[in-house]
Amino acid sequence: MRLGILGGSGMEDRLTAAGLLASHKLIEVGTPFGPPSAPIALGTLTDSDVQVAVLQRHGPGHIIPPHMVPYRANIFALKSLGVTHLIATGAVGSLREEVRPGGVMLVDQFIDRTTGAGRRHESRTFFDDAAVHVEFADPCCPVMMEWLTAADPSASERGVEVYIGGTYVCIDGPSFSTRAESRVHRTLGADVVGMTALPEARLAREAEMAYALVALPTDYDCWRERPESSSSSAPESLLAEIIGNIRRSADAAAHLVEAALRDITILRDRPSPAHDALRLGIWTNKILIAPEAVERLRPIWGRHFKDASPAHSGHTA
Repeated sequence: MRLGILGGSGMEDRLTAAGLLASHKLIEVGTPFGPPSAPIALGTLTDSDVQVAVLQRHGPGHIIPPHMVPYRANIFALKSLGVTHLIATGAVGSLREEVRPGGVMLVDQFIDRTTGAGRRHESRTFFDDAAVHVEFADPCCPVMMEWLTAADPSASERGVEVYIGGTYVCIDGPSFSTRAESRVHRTLGADVVGMTALPEARLAREAEMAYALVALPTDYDCWRERPESSSSSAPESLLAEIIGNIRRSADAAAHLVEAALRDITILRDRPSPAHDALRLGIWTNKILIAPEAVERLRPIWGRHFKDASPAHSGHTA
């Protein structure tokens, strides 16, 4: 078992300062899809044999915009290091009055409104050389959701709201939504809007990694009318709101992750459904898949090629 953390900068330093990481080192990982966003900080949980791999999604100094994040490289690199459970964090805009900025949301559903063309021509899948279909009805791991839900019972005492469950609509970015788009997202049933969870979560499922998203509501997007202001900075009020809340949300998310890492018993004891996502998902007859394609993606699907017998047919969903 190895845990991965994918999100903002400085998480490895926070975990070390909290006494959770005994030590960590930065390592470079190559992938068939180019380098990941940043060197990966690899350490070990204090008083445990469990390793933690921390990757800054936007690179050091937040230099990579959402549409240029190397999603396949990031997930492949973490998988090649043996990551089995991945905690992702990311800022979002709230689409609901009751989801107040400054808290955290444990997202359990996604709506994909990305176009693909605006995402560095990134593929939505690792599998261009075979027909592979993973189930994605429940994109976030229920075991990890339960683990994170129980991790920080004192959050409300500190004035931090933890929203359990919610739907995240993912847009291309890097600009925020128009007011009309924001209102449409609300009619779709989305609770928050962001720019990075997809294709990230889908790729994690293809890599048979359990995935959980701790979303950081930093603003009310633009659907919610703001009070009139005579300030010259009024047109930038959304950005001002985000900047004002992002530290508070980030601190709340970090506190939740730190609390969860203090007891990983449930993750050790209960396997995630995601860990077997490819068992029935490879539809192409395995003996027809080129050996070089198998080798190229060996960290992702290699364990399913011990017996290259004809694959099944039919739908499993």
